[in-house]
Amino acid sequence: MSAEDAHGSMVTGDDTSLLIVEDDKPFLTRLARAMEGRGFAVETAESVEEALVKARANPPAYAVVDMRLGDGSGLDVVAAIREKRADARAIILTGYGNIATAVTAVKLGAVDYLSKPADADDIFAALTRTGSERVTPPENPMSADRVRWEHIQRVYEMCERNVSETARRLNMHRRTLQRILAKRAPR
Repeated sequence: MSAEDAHGSMVTGDDTSLLIVEDDKPFLTRLARAMEGRGFAVETAESVEEALVKARANPPAYAVVDMRLGDGSGLDVVAAIREKRADARAIILTGYGNIATAVTAVKLGAVDYLSKPADADDIFAALTRTGSERVTPPENPMSADRVRWEHIQRVYEMCERNVSETARRLNMHRRTLQRILAKRAPR
């Protein structure tokens, strides 16, 4: 059985280079294998530093980048890739999805923003989607907790990720804000 039969689609084009930047080693391994099966020439990195070195040396045509890595933000990797290669198609993956960082990711050149857990099919679709294809909107509106989370994240990004300044602007105790920021986004 070919990779195309197993997954339904393959990447096309001359350059199929894909950089996957993820600090969750088991997920990184599974995703790399799945993307190789879809025709990508995969390189991996587990940190911002490692990803920047690889992206600058050989800018990929495609990239899947985790938002929060142990040594920094995946947004720096997206910006570096787009600086070297304007036609690169990069997507951001995150377990801490919010509107403010999605907007920032798109401004820096990401073509999509996916919340974890995302499977290989979702990631492949986001990487290969053309401009005319649209994502279907969610069926359910955001919960009140999610709206609050989004607002906190927006202010946090406006304050350049400064917890003290964000807490002051939100009239919130700093430790309370830190606890909120450490949790995953509510549904």
